Amino acid sequence: MLSLAPSSSPDASMTRPTITVVGLGPGPEGLVTHETTQAIARNTRRFVRTTRHPSAALVGEAHSFDEEYERHDTFAAVYEAIAQELIGAALESGDVLYAVPGSPSVLEESVRHLRNDQRVEVRVLNAVSFLDLAWQRLEIDPVNDGVRLVDAHRFAQAAANERGPFLVAQCHADWVLSDVKLSYDDASGDEPVVVLHHLGLDDEQVVHTVWQNLDRLEREHGLTPDHLTSIYIPQLAAPIAGEMARLHQLARTLREQCPWDREQTHASLVRYLIEETYEVVDALNALDIDDPATDEALIEELGDLLYQIEFHATIAEQQGRFTLADVARTTHDKLVRRHPHVFGATKAADADAVVQTWDAIKQAERAQKSAANSGAESNFFAGVSRAAPSLSLAQKLQKRAAEVGFDWPNAEGALAKIDEELTEVQRARDTGDPEVVRMELGDLLFSVVNVARKLGVDAETALRSATDKFITRFERVQLLAVQRGIELSKSDLAQLDALWDDAKRELEA
Repeated sequence: MLSLAPSSSPDASMTRPTITVVGLGPGPEGLVTHETTQAIARNTRRFVRTTRHPSAALVGEAHSFDEEYERHDTFAAVYEAIAQELIGAALESGDVLYAVPGSPSVLEESVRHLRNDQRVEVRVLNAVSFLDLAWQRLEIDPVNDGVRLVDAHRFAQAAANERGPFLVAQCHADWVLSDVKLSYDDASGDEPVVVLHHLGLDDEQVVHTVWQNLDRLEREHGLTPDHLTSIYIPQLAAPIAGEMARLHQLARTLREQCPWDREQTHASLVRYLIEETYEVVDALNALDIDDPATDEALIEELGDLLYQIEFHATIAEQQGRFTLADVARTTHDKLVRRHPHVFGATKAADADAVVQTWDAIKQAERAQKSAANSGAESNFFAGVSRAAPSLSLAQKLQKRAAEVGFDWPNAEGALAKIDEELTEVQRARDTGDPEVVRMELGDLLFSVVNVARKLGVDAETALRSATDKFITRFERVQLLAVQRGIELSKSDLAQLDALWDDAKRELEA
């Protein structure tokens, strides 16, 4: 006879220890149900997920899992550890009680782990969640308005290609809000956002702000996000692109789980930042406008460089210093400030006028910073990177000095300086002192850079072009030598010069 009953006996669940899960409501003690207080009174073995909740004291004597948040690198690991400890306690002593903030049925990952373990019976009691207060404060019906509840940690993925409305929970820190903000590439910055903070408590705040201030709540509104903070987003103007957020999450995951990534510091990563920058330059030089296939190399190298920026921002975020959002915002604001011909009333007839405006604004900014630091003279070269390639560094230093009139009026004076420095090099060579020779050669190179600057040529680019030209010509010399049966290492200067001239003519033909 066919039976519709479960294969296990009806009393099978009674043989398993029970974990009773109760919710402590959104905050106010008055919203904790009578059923929950009765369950707390009946159970002597009690656990509470966190004591950082206004109603946690109602549980009385209980074991807290607060230390698990310090012990693990991810929330997923925290909730898994909590579930395993609860199951172990239930198997050891029978029935236990587990109290969680809000409702056990809303965004409670640890309960999901408990329900998936067949060794225990899980009894969940109904509770008031923060959602009930949120809908009341927002004065909306979530069903009729089609609101989607999203965990802030999964916002980029969960909300991809959707426009909202969203209620975003778990907004417990500035960096979480930064992640949410970064995941929306097409934001204008004026999109409305409602911040719901400590609902039902004496210090409740419902703040109406805009998207661009999402991670500036403390600065703009004196509000510090915590585990009782959520945000409501009525509508986004365009679907969300989550690639930057995915990359940011990857960087954070690697910092938490990869031994090599964990050991890195800003200082240890400098060499990789420099290497990736040069590889981008190589990809740019190899870019062929008529060959779309060359884009792939540039995409890859730009991605590698982008990850280095992300890596440094993630380290700073973990140190509590700044986030990638701060980096993006600072750059955005600086570019707006330095383009008054686009975002202001200033006019710019051509590119030269843009450069002049840019330089004038930079000088004003430096003067302001120097005045603020009370050290204008000692900070004259502030902002010029000493780690830059030597030719670029020399050119930037000369340009900075020229801003206050320390410069040749034209290229003639700079060219004459080369002759003077070349004579000094010859004299230094006669002394036989390597240190003197090194110093005078440096002066000669510095003078050459000055000529390049006066002629409007970037010295670094000029030398790189000359280097590329040398590589091409020397490779042709090697080819000609093979074709003619000549061994370069045994050739005299006349033969080498002849090969060089032939290679030059063939390449210029």
